[in-house]
Amino acid sequence: MRHKLTRWQRSRSMASITLALALMLALLSGTGTAHAASRDYIVMLKPGVSVQGHLKTLKITPNRVYSSSTNGYEAVLNDTQYQRVLSSSDVTIVSPNTVVATVPSVKAPPADPVQPPQSPSNGVKRIGALSSPTAAIDGVDTRVGVDVAIIDSGVDIAHPDLNVAGGTDCSGKNGFQDKEGHGTLVAGFVGAIDNSIGRVGVAPGARIWALQVANNAGTITDGALLCAVDWVTAHASTIEVANLSMSGPFGPHEETGNCGIAAKKADGDPIHAAICASVAAGVTYVVGAGNDSVDSSGRTPAAYDEVITVSAIADSDGAPGGIGPSMPSGCPPGADDTFAFFSNFGADVDLAAPGVCIGSTYLGGSYAISSGTSFASPLVAGAAALYLSTHPGASPANVQAALLATAEPGPITGDPDAFPEGIVNVAGL
Repeated sequence: MRHKLTRWQRSRSMASITLALALMLALLSGTGTAHAASRDYIVMLKPGVSVQGHLKTLKITPNRVYSSSTNGYEAVLNDTQYQRVLSSSDVTIVSPNTVVATVPSVKAPPADPVQPPQSPSNGVKRIGALSSPTAAIDGVDTRVGVDVAIIDSGVDIAHPDLNVAGGTDCSGKNGFQDKEGHGTLVAGFVGAIDNSIGRVGVAPGARIWALQVANNAGTITDGALLCAVDWVTAHASTIEVANLSMSGPFGPHEETGNCGIAAKKADGDPIHAAICASVAAGVTYVVGAGNDSVDSSGRTPAAYDEVITVSAIADSDGAPGGIGPSMPSGCPPGADDTFAFFSNFGADVDLAAPGVCIGSTYLGGSYAISSGTSFASPLVAGAAALYLSTHPGASPANVQAALLATAEPGPITGDPDAFPEGIVNVAGL
């Protein structure tokens, strides 16, 4: 597995004398970075420490408790509680519960002109899924028996082209029914059913688990994301693959390369720590590189070593060789088989997949077309599901190694970096 770069030292300008004094006092007292009183925090404890005992001792009422991917909680702490938590020998990370990502808006995307009968999208065709003996795409509903968690805006649970097995709500929306459309698009690329209607996924009929993490504003907090990763980890005996089609800057923490543990507790990254634990439990995580045209080393969770990070390419004909026309009007511009101009890049990226104007399932039992690394990622998650279907119990590292070994070699025309990730290919899986 290629080692990902770990960099990023955050700096913050002091906007006033008051803030400067607060920082100075914090440093002199050894407590770390200054912070606002009565703020929502994520607190992670050492393994074996009783969360309930810790909470009782410090007289803290939690909003959530995490027990599978991490040993910790989310709570609003006043200044006194914060200082006690930060000085506790039982604590490994204290981090503000901030917005970690935003679900890209896909409300009312272009309707997919391809309606019944079933027609595979160029994305599914481009990565060789029509030749995969495990996918066995032939219009007959034979399902891939793998469970995939979609950590996103939920999923259209009644869509006739999806096999939704269940899910959970970590956002407070009172359910995991998708209202944004993003999660439903993602789910279809993974596992739209091989039947007589609409589209078909890379791993047709895979069992989809919808984990709702986006609030009504479409934003995702550390706490909601931790809730989802914790749920996936608690169900690691069932869930084999998790897709995270989201990307955000590191915010209050830094990429440590040490599963989120930093020299200072206030610099730790609870999401990284939780995903490390979830991967150790056997779940393969696939994530989008992001759509900012920047190096993904500054993006979470794309920069984590433990995940498979996916960039996007433009593909106009569903075939290799770069001989197709340019992307049609209304799509992000790009020549056939070239690096998508919006895609993040860099050494943290492991694989690429089509992500420009590709069709999938959408709200209300319909179909739509969209673009982004959000939709390249689930094509690779579907590839991971195919591999696990024939190699049950394979470790996440083995899954990644297999997908890298079978990928169409890079470099990709237009990729702005010196790290030639290949394009995922499942023809032999």
